[in-house]
Amino acid sequence: MITVVVIAVLVIGLATLLYTGRGRARGSGGRGLKRRFGPEYERAVARQNGDVRAAERELGERVRRHGSLREQPLPPEIREQYVAQWGAVQEQFAGSPQKAVIEADALLARLAGDRGFPDGEQFDEQLAALSVHHAYFVQGYRSMHAAARDQSGTEEMREAMVEARSLFQALVAEQQVDPDRRRPPSPDGQGHAPWPLTPRRHAKGSST
Repeated sequence: MITVVVIAVLVIGLATLLYTGRGRARGSGGRGLKRRFGPEYERAVARQNGDVRAAERELGERVRRHGSLREQPLPPEIREQYVAQWGAVQEQFAGSPQKAVIEADALLARLAGDRGFPDGEQFDEQLAALSVHHAYFVQGYRSMHAAARDQSGTEEMREAMVEARSLFQALVAEQQVDPDRRRPPSPDGQGHAPWPLTPRRHAKGSST
């Protein structure tokens, strides 16, 4: 009888430990996903109509598929080409916003591909992979991709390009960007945003 009681106590104790451990694991996983994905976590919850578990399953699946991805370094000459091309696209924006947004969208897709992310032809998969490694910067890319395909207003396109620039800077940077940082280091190495995207203003009374 004593043996049965002891066994029962041990079984109950073990079950309690397992239940508590699983609860902590779930909580820790949720906190880890929220910290890793930041605004993408909240977006996933909203997309799942507030279902936190469904959102965490979705984000966990992204980590499973793309978490082991290692970003490929850019040769210095390729990096310089991307920097020059992005600057040219931004200068083009004042005269042809839609064309500039389309070219910037394609440029980011190529850059992500060169860094080892899925091909830009599969935008959703590329964005999912980028969100695992650059979660704080992908919303701008998503907005710009949509603006490149819709008849967006000039101001909406301008805001999308400004926001997408953060992902460009993160991908073109020589050093690895901390995923918890909202502002990546800029390619000039001084912490500056080297390509301000503001429409050119003509002097009052000027005809040029």
